[in-house]
Amino acid sequence: MSSPDADAAPVYLVFGATGGIGSALSRRLAARGARLVVAARDADRLRAFAAEIGAEPHPVDATRFDDATACAEAAVQRFGRLDGVANCVGSLLLKPAHTTTEDEWAATVAANLTSAFAVLRAAAKAVTAPGGSVVLVSSAAARVGLMNHEAISAAKAGVIGLTLSAAATYAPRGIRVNCVAPGLVRTPMTARLTANEASLKASTAMHALGRVGDPDDVAGAIEWLLGPESGWVTGQVLGVDGGLATVRPR
Repeated sequence: MSSPDADAAPVYLVFGATGGIGSALSRRLAARGARLVVAARDADRLRAFAAEIGAEPHPVDATRFDDATACAEAAVQRFGRLDGVANCVGSLLLKPAHTTTEDEWAATVAANLTSAFAVLRAAAKAVTAPGGSVVLVSSAAARVGLMNHEAISAAKAGVIGLTLSAAATYAPRGIRVNCVAPGLVRTPMTARLTANEASLKASTAMHALGRVGDPDDVAGAIEWLLGPESGWVTGQVLGVDGGLATVRPR
């Protein structure tokens, strides 16, 4: 039987929990005593991670509406409430439009925009109101023109539009919707870029603060947007990008 303090702890659901940013966020939320449901496609990897941090695993394909909805419903059924949902599912495709295949385009939109819509749709039905929070992940590439980013920029720009509209839709219910827009972050997904010395040097030079990001840089921002500390914040695109989208280093 849970203690009264445990029952009062917030309940969060993290999609894409085994990725670089998603795992950092999950660890942070678990460390602060939150009750946590973690979701990802790789069931074995997810269960091992959940056991490590003391979370409830729920294997899911976040690009499927029914899967995302069932996951959110399972979180409510397990804990009796759901205070916040974060979608950290995503992919990275760096190609000019004329060499991007139809399959690559569809996969990029599915991983980045369809997953965001499916998670938001599920969260809007399940998040405890008022005071609930939904956080999506866009990209600095949706806010500034970067070469060879056409597909990922378009998908991530869609996440920004989705965030703004949903924030207006669900504000009367007390549900806040925000997104973060990271620059280049060192994760397994970006290893091909960050492991290449020339590519890393060029990318670092584009970030005014003189370094690329770490997963905790972004996870800390998402954690804040999920929690009550940001209770008067909605419809915002928070650039966690070392200045990439807005500042030009000399």
